[in-house]
Amino acid sequence: MTALQTDVEQRLADAESKVEVLLVEVVGASTLRVFIDHPDGVTLALCERVTHALAELRERYTLEVSSPGIERPLSKPEHFRRFVGRRARVRTREPRGWAGTYPNPRRSFTGELVGATEHEITLAADGGVIAIPYADISRSNLVEE
Repeated sequence: MTALQTDVEQRLADAESKVEVLLVEVVGASTLRVFIDHPDGVTLALCERVTHALAELRERYTLEVSSPGIERPLSKPEHFRRFVGRRARVRTREPRGWAGTYPNPRRSFTGELVGATEHEITLAADGGVIAIPYADISRSNLVEE
């Protein structure tokens, strides 16, 4: 998790305590994209309240607040654990291959999420089963089945 995501979560902790911050990312040089979820769903009114709660960040960034959608981002161990058994796309920071063999290292893997511990996820991708530490994941999301 990034320092920016931690900052957004802290700012929303009091203002919107039931909002779960799924992912915070800087897009381009000046857009801050925030994906949120809520037990009662994400409405336009909730997105507006979150936008107002993050007013100080709007001085530095163009702010986009959005629901997770079908291809929900996965950024925390609890997100991955919640969706074990579902298909996910995982992009790594550096190219990697399967344990013991590196004939075709790559940065993007799509397959069934078969495990998630505190330190890594396990994905059954088309080339085999691969374990990827959270620190090596640059971005991940569910894939519509």
